[in-house]
Amino acid sequence: MDDVAVAPTARELARASQAAVGAKDRAAWLALFAPDAVVADPVGPSPLDPEGNGHRGLAAIAAFFDNVIATAEQVTFDIECSYLCGDEVADVGTIRTTLAGGTHVAVVRGVFTYRSDGVGRIAALRAYWEIGAVELVPA
Repeated sequence: MDDVAVAPTARELARASQAAVGAKDRAAWLALFAPDAVVADPVGPSPLDPEGNGHRGLAAIAAFFDNVIATAEQVTFDIECSYLCGDEVADVGTIRTTLAGGTHVAVVRGVFTYRSDGVGRIAALRAYWEIGAVELVPA
């Protein structure tokens, strides 16, 4: 019997992405993305993406990591439910980001979607959350 490699599901890619972010492992996180992938976090115009087009391509995704993820003391994910459909998954949950200096935590509740390219890489990561609904709490 031949060994056939099976591409990871979108849910498995999501968990790998979340683990890499939690570990602040830039190389591991970037390795999960297809070359033409897009990260929209959050979806639409925001202070993190004024034009609302998302961060497209590995260089832009790396810059997002450097400017947003790397500046945090810690990032944790609490996924309450996850819905896998075809090459996509929608995770409903909370992201807690301990801000630089460690005195405050930004609590973001939302829906986080990941789409696989079908061959084991993330083609799109889209985060649905509202800037005005972020809670800033003491660490």
